Amino acid sequence: MAFNFFGKKKAETPAPPDEETPEDAAEPDESEPEDDEEGIPEAVADEDAIDLDWRVRAATWIPGGASTGSKRPAALYGEGTTEGPGHFIRANGCHVTTASERTLIDCTMALGSVSLGYADDAVVRAVVSSVASGNVTGLASVMEMDIAERLCEVIPCAEQVRFLKTGAEAVSAAIRIARTATGRSHVVACGYFGWHDWSNTGAGIPSAGGVVTRVPFNDIDALDAAVAGAGTDLAAIVIEPVVEQLPDEAWLGRARALCDAAGAVLVFDEMKTGFRIAIGGYQQVSEVRPDLAVFGKAMACGFPLAAVVGQRDLMAAAERTWISSTSAGESAALAACGAVLDRYAEEDVCATLARVGEAMRDGVERAIVASGVQGISVHGPAPMWFLRFEEAALETRFLERAAALGVLFKRGAYNYAALAHDDDAILTEVERVASTALVEVMEGEE
Repeated sequence: MAFNFFGKKKAETPAPPDEETPEDAAEPDESEPEDDEEGIPEAVADEDAIDLDWRVRAATWIPGGASTGSKRPAALYGEGTTEGPGHFIRANGCHVTTASERTLIDCTMALGSVSLGYADDAVVRAVVSSVASGNVTGLASVMEMDIAERLCEVIPCAEQVRFLKTGAEAVSAAIRIARTATGRSHVVACGYFGWHDWSNTGAGIPSAGGVVTRVPFNDIDALDAAVAGAGTDLAAIVIEPVVEQLPDEAWLGRARALCDAAGAVLVFDEMKTGFRIAIGGYQQVSEVRPDLAVFGKAMACGFPLAAVVGQRDLMAAAERTWISSTSAGESAALAACGAVLDRYAEEDVCATLARVGEAMRDGVERAIVASGVQGISVHGPAPMWFLRFEEAALETRFLERAAALGVLFKRGAYNYAALAHDDDAILTEVERVASTALVEVMEGEE
């Protein structure tokens, strides 16, 4: 296979927090809005105030201001940020409408969870039908078997499937399966695998001393040393096959060879690469096959679903340990996955993501060159590219200004292409906003 990297009802808008709307409010003044004393249009100032109010309210009731770490204000725009929307009220296609009723083109696509578009018609219909039929009972849904069978048809290493809800759960389950199958403990890891204890250090996390060894991406010597250090206790090597750049085939091949020699399990985390680089993940375009792999994100177009897949003999170890979740097989997310699989069967979605991502990435790169702003560069494969800034303050200011002008870019990795971006007007607007934001940032520093 050739591979190239290069109509909804409007929801009621919630009132901003702590804002009262008296019944006898005066009729709105239809005259032209006046600028405030600093020259900022009153309407824009009001939008900024509403967004800030939602930030304050979120920080009051939710530690960090958001339940997803990457959606905290500091994660969205940078430390010390005081501008930029943090909450949405509806989304459609590649557009999100913020709490202040601004409409933005979203280049983050829910951290890569959506490759088609928000509120995709076919996905919504499938989910509504599932919910109307009862999405969870005391029995497993027939859809669980149907989707598992379909995933085994498109993922190279898949012979069996276990469903969960999040990527962190899925990778943890894969590690537990590997440890159960091998009777060993040590894991060599490269990538980000969520928030669970086994792959993290810090407050509230028991020391995993000697159990998990981290290695740099694409570093064969470090991989060899880590495996040698694990000795006869090596249970698994777990790798994100793409980390800001494509891997060297030799790096993946070495991981495969080391696992084979040690009788250990090779695990690919395909959360970001599955249904994006290829439907079956990076393993579909590589000559290296993992023993186990985990999928999620775009697999269900933003609905919470993850899967551990792998060889039948290894997956059998799941029956010798305990991996279970009440909502793992609820049918709404499975129905969404079914609609996604239908779409991928109808057209080459991943080829479109590569083409659209390349156009988006190239447009932003042109904007950077034209602006003359130094210290910004574009990286990553076309379907999942990102901006790198040499100065954090420059990054924050650019992201804030871009959002104010109508485009939400991701801070750090990645910006994700979606089918909903496949429109010349949208791609042109992304480039225009990037250019304007860069010029405003440069002029603000002069």
